[in-house]
Amino acid sequence: MKTKYGYLTYCSNIHPGESWTDHFFHLKDNLPIIKQSISPEAPMGLGLRLANEASIELLDPKRMQEFKIWLEKECLFVFLINGFPYGGFHETTVKENVYKPDWVTKERYDYTLRLFSILSELLPQGIEGGVSTPPLSYQFFDDNDSERKLRIEKATKQIVAVLHHLVQIQKKTGHSLHLDIEPEPDGILGNVSLWVHWFLNVLLPLAIPELQTQWGFTKEVAEETIRNHIRICLDVCHSAVSFEDNQTIVRLLKENSIQVGRIQISSALKAEFLKQPEETLLLLSSFEEPTYLHQVVIQSEGSPLESYPDLNYAIQRGAKLSEEWRVHFHVPVFLDSYGLVSSTQKELVELLDLQKEFLFTNALEVETYTWGVLPKDLQIPMADSIIRELEWVKSVLDK
Repeated sequence: MKTKYGYLTYCSNIHPGESWTDHFFHLKDNLPIIKQSISPEAPMGLGLRLANEASIELLDPKRMQEFKIWLEKECLFVFLINGFPYGGFHETTVKENVYKPDWVTKERYDYTLRLFSILSELLPQGIEGGVSTPPLSYQFFDDNDSERKLRIEKATKQIVAVLHHLVQIQKKTGHSLHLDIEPEPDGILGNVSLWVHWFLNVLLPLAIPELQTQWGFTKEVAEETIRNHIRICLDVCHSAVSFEDNQTIVRLLKENSIQVGRIQISSALKAEFLKQPEETLLLLSSFEEPTYLHQVVIQSEGSPLESYPDLNYAIQRGAKLSEEWRVHFHVPVFLDSYGLVSSTQKELVELLDLQKEFLFTNALEVETYTWGVLPKDLQIPMADSIIRELEWVKSVLDK
């Protein structure tokens, strides 16, 4: 729905379905209920998650037309697509495979172009649209810095190839589409600072002369075009896990004229061990599960940040009284604590307050995809949970 601070929606990756038929079934089962509660009178936008299989199926003209008719009937529209997870995302072991295929592969490139083709078909005129994507790759796919540097170069060249495609779409349709690259702990672009460094020192030097040659742009127009079409996806869970300060993030992005394609509204787990450390660690272990990566970053007074690729490794290590743990586990945003363990809801509210002040994006997307793997006592009916999350965000924005 449209708010004073941007279009507010949620990401459909919370719903299962790798095929379009299955995913559309879950959308039809849940979205009308959610819209009726959240935006009964006005149109409501959707952040659509399409697996690779579903993206191929939805390009079929009959399926596309059926979807368009349903969206119009329900007074819905699509303006965001989540293109981070390529394949299976529910009821399977995902872990680091969420990065596969990565940005050095033709599969990732072709999949992303399909998503942009779909988005250009569905996007209403006058609204910008974005596709989110991984931070190039997973850092542990490489054994050394030399291999990682080569991977970054290959991935960046593919990003530039997508950029040419987005220029072409805008010239043909008038749609302004952007690729929203999403920093995540242990990704090659693991935080906002690394993302900005890559954008300024790797992407721009490669892409500017390419656009000048291909499209006849001046250097200034080429750079403006890149900044419009390649944006950061700011996932608040991810930045909180990395202990990134929200005001520092916003200042860094503003100083370097980086555009934010979307805020992914999400909370991480937070644990302090000053009281009842054994019980706290035991409660954290109830969030350990085999589906998703749950990276852990630990802050101790006077020590550098310490990282673990998954929650089980950190639990095996044990905890110290002076530590604070942040865990990459997308918990419902309307909850600030789970007994001895809390969430990074405070950090999320800080970022939303900065959005209210500076309006640095027009897309606000709730992204709590872990509903099916939450401890059972935190699970409520899915549509009710999504409605409660959106209502909570609205209450923060209205303060």
